[in-house]
Amino acid sequence: MNQDFNGDKSIAKSTFNETPVEEGVMVLALKNDSGDMQSAVKDISSDYIQFHFCVKGSSQFVFNEGRYKLNIQEENSLLLYNPQRDLPIHLDINPHSWMVSILISIKKFHSFFSHEADYITFLGEDNKDKKYYKDGVITPSMAIVLNQMINYNLNQSIKALYFKGKAYELLSLYFNRSEDANVEQCPFLVDETNVIKIRKAKDIIVSRMAEPPTLQELADEIGLSLKKLKEGFKQIYGDSVFSFLFDYKMEVARKLLESGENNVNEVGLKVGYSASSHFISAFKKKYGTTPKKYIMSLS
Repeated sequence: MNQDFNGDKSIAKSTFNETPVEEGVMVLALKNDSGDMQSAVKDISSDYIQFHFCVKGSSQFVFNEGRYKLNIQEENSLLLYNPQRDLPIHLDINPHSWMVSILISIKKFHSFFSHEADYITFLGEDNKDKKYYKDGVITPSMAIVLNQMINYNLNQSIKALYFKGKAYELLSLYFNRSEDANVEQCPFLVDETNVIKIRKAKDIIVSRMAEPPTLQELADEIGLSLKKLKEGFKQIYGDSVFSFLFDYKMEVARKLLESGENNVNEVGLKVGYSASSHFISAFKKKYGTTPKKYIMSLS
């Protein structure tokens, strides 16, 4: 792979962080905090699988010298793999947008999932020579890891080690499934009606995070039994309803603290904690530091 990052003459160029974590694995952190569009170009061979995550804002992948563009929006991911031809990165990053990309060789990737080829669809024998494009949603758990990577401020000597751990954590969350939930065979997920109801449940708890309904109230509202709500939510989102909501609330709280528009008490109230001590305790449980110390670390 070429180590060259460059921008189009008409588009501003940014400083992107490129971190090789081990042979066959690289992390790119692309952070555009300016008011201008910025462009990154990198040659990638067909031996590599690309995982792209839009942490903030939006970006466009440019293919075939600008003849085709693919948008990626905030909190969405894109997996790209084409064994038949090189797939160079040409990424136009919109103002105030952040991207994290993991590039991993197919040889290295196979070594992780050698016993799981039937689960990772594009690793199967029938698909090994086919190109594979897949978009997806960034879960709250993934968002936490991505923000830790893009806001890295520890000693540079441990950066490769830190990014190796975070990159593999991110991939494990990306491919997460419960041990008893086989998406190909599970009759629950085949039923699109139930999937829609579970997604509605997620939307409900997110929109009412400060005062969420009980599990039974939620089940009644979406028209599923309590058992199907619990099982379905775990299968689709990889977590229980309230564990998912906790992660989401903490991520919202973290973003609110970063904006500087609210104090700690106000942020706690916005995400559903009437007592600031309870919010501080929850935040520390999630991030290992208090809200006040987190704010101080940003300056």
